[in-house]
Amino acid sequence: MANKNDFKGWGILFGILGVVLFSTKAILVKLAYRYEVDTLELLLFRMLFSFPFYLIILFLTKEKGIVQPQKRDFLWVLLFGFLGYYLASYFDFLGLNYIKAGLERIILFVYPTIVVLLGFLFFKRAITKPQALAIGITYLGILIIFWNEADISGSKTLWGGFLVLLSAVAYAAYLVGSGWLIPKYGVLRFTCYAMLVSTFCVVVHYALQGNWKLWNFPMPVYGYSIMMAILSTLLPSFLVSTSIKRLGASNFSILGSLGPVSTILLAYVFLGEELTYLQLSGMMVVIFGVTFLSLPGKREY
Repeated sequence: MANKNDFKGWGILFGILGVVLFSTKAILVKLAYRYEVDTLELLLFRMLFSFPFYLIILFLTKEKGIVQPQKRDFLWVLLFGFLGYYLASYFDFLGLNYIKAGLERIILFVYPTIVVLLGFLFFKRAITKPQALAIGITYLGILIIFWNEADISGSKTLWGGFLVLLSAVAYAAYLVGSGWLIPKYGVLRFTCYAMLVSTFCVVVHYALQGNWKLWNFPMPVYGYSIMMAILSTLLPSFLVSTSIKRLGASNFSILGSLGPVSTILLAYVFLGEELTYLQLSGMMVVIFGVTFLSLPGKREY
């Protein structure tokens, strides 16, 4: 019995640590933007600094999937690597030019509702009444959050929020697609493949549009990029995978509700960001909606 509790205890610890580390990404992006680095350059730094670690893990791990992958499956890996770690990251970094880090995290947090909607649209999976209720509650919270933000900050906030929502859609599509690919490759190897694909996409994007002045930035830009690659990308990706393995996806998703809270606290400490009481109320509504959706029996995607 003690061993079982120990197993779950470590799962909770890994989950909390992973969620908090993921939350640091928006803070580090905002700090780096103070040095006039653009979105594409910062994304390139993040991917290049994390690339060697994923490559080493890919070669060292002996993890195998439950089902033998087919040749065409690798084409799906290319597609979902493009969606999940390139397109989602690019829209997210772009959106952070216009909105607060705390707002960004709250919008990203709605991705489970998008997973349900995508499952309905592309796989004809019925949306249950509890799921519909949870989705309605979640988007009511988003509406509350932006109710007075546009008046305070102007249309740029709405544009930034839309970009981050596109990021959540791309990430949700990645999750929907990875559902049948992970059993074929294994969690670690699939994550590494997807990350390598996304790095290639970012390099191609930069080759087409970049200015090739990568080494002219102040040192803090490279420091924040390295921290982003390791602290908010590499480490949390494996901590979260381990937590899900120990606790199950449903239990972990409840821990995920700490994400917006930790981002808002970190943004307050390191960026001086503050949210209105109305926006904090909206955040609580969003967290309630997503948590309700994630409870056993509420989600079947």
